[in-house]
Amino acid sequence: MVKAHGLKGAIKLELYTDSPNERFHAGAVLHLQVPETSPWFEKTITVKELRWYNQSPVIFLEGIDDRDAAETLIKAILLVDTDVTELPTEPDAWYDHQLVGLSVVRDGVEIGKVARVEHMPAQDLLAIEYKDGEALLPFVKAFVPEVDVVAGRVTITPPLGIFEELSEEV
Repeated sequence: MVKAHGLKGAIKLELYTDSPNERFHAGAVLHLQVPETSPWFEKTITVKELRWYNQSPVIFLEGIDDRDAAETLIKAILLVDTDVTELPTEPDAWYDHQLVGLSVVRDGVEIGKVARVEHMPAQDLLAIEYKDGEALLPFVKAFVPEVDVVAGRVTITPPLGIFEELSEEV
């Protein structure tokens, strides 16, 4: 949640979903990701309404009726319960939970596992745990040509230097 909007408890959102009207419908119960010191820690909130102002999403929540109450939720991350068996409808699209834990295969050899997916402004990155630690690999077709969720593996063709030290020789 980005900032309070108006005087009636509305909050401007930064979205990371392609279907905000489905995720933030009236009555949807959302979990909050906040620091342990927050009064909202381990609490849920319920959506009253999602509106659009100048193409920006603004959410109204039950029990948040003024600007002061809205300010207490700024920088909170809203988490939506989803069916973990639900698959994305577009080709070459996966949910993070489908990728985490998959074996990472390079040149036919398993080298590690996907630890998490980092969502960055330019592109997503796969955090890969391997014997020497962890590496971040851009999640692009050139470096990750195959994702097989059913087989439990991701095939990678990374550039030199991500998983090994480059020699000083040119």
